[in-house]
Amino acid sequence: MPNRPILIADDDAGERRIVQFWLEEEGYATVVASDGKSALKLFEEKSPCLVVSDIRMPVLGGLDLLAHIKAAESDMPVILMTAYGTVSDAVEAMKLGAADYLLKPLNADELKVVVRRALERQKILDENRYLREFAGKAFRFENLIGQSKKMRNVLEICSRVAPRDSTVLLTGESGTGKEVLAKAIHQNSLRADKPFVAVNCGALPESLAESELFGHRKGSFTGALSDRAGKFESANQGTIFLDEVAELPLNLQVKLLRVVQEHEIDKIGYPQPIKVNVRILAATNRDLTKLVEDRALREDLYYRLSVIVIEVPPLRERRDDIPLLVDHFLGRLAEQYNQPRLKLSDEAMEVMMRYDWPGNVRQLENQIERLVTLASSNVIAVEDLPGELRETGSRVSRIRLALPDDGIDLEEVEREILLQALEKNDWNQTRAAQYLNITRKTLIYRMEKFGLDRGEQVEPPASGIEG
Repeated sequence: MPNRPILIADDDAGERRIVQFWLEEEGYATVVASDGKSALKLFEEKSPCLVVSDIRMPVLGGLDLLAHIKAAESDMPVILMTAYGTVSDAVEAMKLGAADYLLKPLNADELKVVVRRALERQKILDENRYLREFAGKAFRFENLIGQSKKMRNVLEICSRVAPRDSTVLLTGESGTGKEVLAKAIHQNSLRADKPFVAVNCGALPESLAESELFGHRKGSFTGALSDRAGKFESANQGTIFLDEVAELPLNLQVKLLRVVQEHEIDKIGYPQPIKVNVRILAATNRDLTKLVEDRALREDLYYRLSVIVIEVPPLRERRDDIPLLVDHFLGRLAEQYNQPRLKLSDEAMEVMMRYDWPGNVRQLENQIERLVTLASSNVIAVEDLPGELRETGSRVSRIRLALPDDGIDLEEVEREILLQALEKNDWNQTRAAQYLNITRKTLIYRMEKFGLDRGEQVEPPASGIEG
């Protein structure tokens, strides 16, 4: 039962008492008024959860009372009653925002059903409002976790593009938080109160992908037992997030291009295209320029999607954010499990900072949950960390640096490390990148930077590195 009362307004004392009796019989608290003016005063004083009012009352009638209430609190449900029902009254009541309209003499069961339905509808509206407000706060850019220079730059760009309807392409490794950023862009846009629909394009079965994205009409193919709205229709007026967009087969890339260009979809079984108003945010962990070269991605679609490109850095390139993320995950898990907040020892945090996190923020989050679940005390020590994390520190410690007194050339050192790693792995770029705990793309960039190729002969510089 709601904590706030139901306000009953009726100038007929008998009708007023019977409505009050029926509602209190259901467990509702009530307050009553004998005219519209008194009802308006009680509305301001008692903050009711719902108003049940007669239409014809002295001083201030039900329709005028409805108008005043809606002006003060637009979501307040108001049910109107009348013994002189006309079509025009009903139409006017609904136009003014009445939740329902009842004819006298009243029926107890009908009244109870209408009141219950109005309160349930109001509860859903309140919950949706709360969720929108919560999401709006949670996804404010200043609340997203990232104080490193690279993340501040990313958040600054996101905050600038959010209010516009530009198509945005988020690039970066898996687990870097591209979907979180997409939600933040949506929540800070003019479409924030409209749907946000996320689609993992890589998980769509090829045989069903077109129907999933664009929908179908009943009977348009075997198994189409009813009409179905696709993801784009579900996101109408809002935002659609196409994660791993590069995984779409070429035939669907053509249809996606049509949506981007013409703002319309071809629904299976429909003779005419259907207009949609959707903002598109896309994400990928792949090198799209390489896919275009390999003809796995349409060049025209690539240019349409990459109006604004935002590169989300991997966690190893924003190590300053690791303590903040760890603290956030520890706090959230403490609240979720209703237990004391754990913390990491300084030594354990140092190990976390040294690790390269190939799975990025997602891997860090999962690791923190594992540590919290298995923790035997309130402080997580180095000994509690899994071997893969602890070994990172010991691997680094095996490299002995004997730095000369007269200084070194850091670029020469980096060049020599790259060269030795490539030679150690027979110039296999994938294995060399794994050996160095960097991506293949980063390795190739650095090879080009230093002009390294398999054919060159290099005298090792006096770098002072032994090992």
